[in-house]
Amino acid sequence: MISKTTIDQVFDTARVEEVIGDFVQLKKSGSNYKGLSPFSEERTPSFMVSPVKQIWKDFSSGKGGNVVAFLMEHEHFSYPEAIKYLAKKYGIEIEETEQSAEAKEEASERESLYLVNEFARDYFAKTLTETEAGKAIGYSYFKERGFTEAIIKKFQLGYSPDEWDAFTSEALKNGYQLSYLEKTGLTIVKTEKQFDRFKGRVIFPIHSLSGRVLGFGGRILTSDKKAAKYLNSPESEVYHKSKVLYGIYFAKQAIAKEDNCYLVEGYTDVIQFHQRGIENVVSSSGTALTSEQIRLIHRLTKNITLLFDGDAAGLRASLRGVDLILEQGLNVKICTFPEGEDPDSFAKNNSLEDLTLYLEENAKDFINFKASLLASEAKNDPIKKAETIRDMVTSISKIPDSIKQEVYLKECSRIMDISEEVLFNTLAQMLQKERREASKRPRRDTETMEVVPVEKEVIQKVDAQYQLEQKIIELLLLYGNEEERFEELIIEASEEGEIVFKPEWVTAKVFEKIYLDLQEDEVEFTNDAFQQLYYAVINTYNQEGELKIDQLINQLPKEIAEVASHVVMDEEKHQLHHWDRKDIYVKEKKHGISQMVSETILNLRRHLVSKKIMDLSEAVKNPEISENKENLQDIMDYITLKKVLSEKLNRVL
Repeated sequence: MISKTTIDQVFDTARVEEVIGDFVQLKKSGSNYKGLSPFSEERTPSFMVSPVKQIWKDFSSGKGGNVVAFLMEHEHFSYPEAIKYLAKKYGIEIEETEQSAEAKEEASERESLYLVNEFARDYFAKTLTETEAGKAIGYSYFKERGFTEAIIKKFQLGYSPDEWDAFTSEALKNGYQLSYLEKTGLTIVKTEKQFDRFKGRVIFPIHSLSGRVLGFGGRILTSDKKAAKYLNSPESEVYHKSKVLYGIYFAKQAIAKEDNCYLVEGYTDVIQFHQRGIENVVSSSGTALTSEQIRLIHRLTKNITLLFDGDAAGLRASLRGVDLILEQGLNVKICTFPEGEDPDSFAKNNSLEDLTLYLEENAKDFINFKASLLASEAKNDPIKKAETIRDMVTSISKIPDSIKQEVYLKECSRIMDISEEVLFNTLAQMLQKERREASKRPRRDTETMEVVPVEKEVIQKVDAQYQLEQKIIELLLLYGNEEERFEELIIEASEEGEIVFKPEWVTAKVFEKIYLDLQEDEVEFTNDAFQQLYYAVINTYNQEGELKIDQLINQLPKEIAEVASHVVMDEEKHQLHHWDRKDIYVKEKKHGISQMVSETILNLRRHLVSKKIMDLSEAVKNPEISENKENLQDIMDYITLKKVLSEKLNRVL
């Protein structure tokens, strides 16, 4: 168990905007930060972070909470894992009691797989630097590639001995279960024999965005033609090849800072670039680029530069990835290296200045690159030229931004010497065809929606009491400690026997006003989460005299903390900023706190009265109920009360 002192220190030190900034590209938006949701596919940022309140809210998925909640959601950490991650990030020493054997046994399977991978990483790294075979074979190979000791250590490179079960035997000896060794793919189990998957290979650990080891890549060092040159960990619960980019953990900050990501093919390309001083580089690990990998980059930047050698097959493969990148709404450039060179060799043989200059001068916009490549193949052949132009227009059709589409079409027209009109017509035909095909697929769903209109569904789902309860929670969280003048409404009977309100002004804190009014009316929240949050807030105010949102959320259960984050951040979603620069002065919301509190309580009372009238009206319909006379009188009294409340709110009954 991690001590409370350590947990408190972590919460006091960790900054939500800094931690989330390691995973999501955040941009300043007033007093908050905005970015693309890491939990859903979106092109318009709806992910908000509040540095003041130390919370976040993702409006596309509904998730929210504090810094620990983010790590638990994004990295699938347990609570202790999230605390340990933050402690490591901020250099906080962890105080914890020794974990029992029972506790280790109860660890989740996912965590067990991570632990096995981490043991393997350390084993391979130690074998590389501390064994004779590792030094002579593995270390020599890395040195031959030009890798320094520092870069080997940074990327945690290793070596697996050229023995059938050297790693497996060591892992079993250290208490790791064979079933987890098999599930990670580190060990191949056949009947009663076990074999090391990466036997005789140099090892490249593959990390998640947060730095956890997901799997491994292994390169063979012999000339065995039957064995694959590179071998990756198989798919597992923690490793999904299509969702991972090699080097993303080491590159994420540089990508966000430079607002550009270099995408290469191999492990050594990434490492060599880092060693040369260019760190905003990742690799697809020799596999075809996937939508998930592109979205991973999109969290950090909208700009991708593909780096390829001059190999024709490689260039062709790059073009297939271009359309996928464009479809995701990103900007893409392509840079090729001189014949006989690849990113690894070019970075190795050139200085940082020369490499940087080459990338700047030779990175072409995708349309120019595609035009030059395809046009050279299609010269003096009208049929091939027509196919080339159609191919370019197809790529342009993938771009979701219509302005960009037009710009690229005009550029294509200029390069390929063809009229803009023809290109625009071709694009229109393509888009029309796509729309026709898209409309065919969901036809049945559309017909269903016509039977049950969306608008009616939405109206039916509106819950007035839920909204009023949420508003009360919002007022307590944002303004609970504010002292205001309130108009107390004392109910009296006039000389004519009518119910009237006698106004009386009092000064009180917002939380006191709300608490006393709800207590007086014996109001209970119908929403369980709001009820729990309400008592937590009121207790905090009564005990501490004040409420700090970040501290409160850190103490709440995860589900309730998420509700609190939603209420607070929803209030700030549509903030108005810097209107004063245009000589437009908007009255701040806090200036009308007293009115908001009073109106919310009055509306709640009015709603509850309406509900009571409906319940009594239903009862009156039953002729067998003996209290019908009393019920009718109660209805009349409640209608009168509702009328008075409505008049006070300036509403029509």
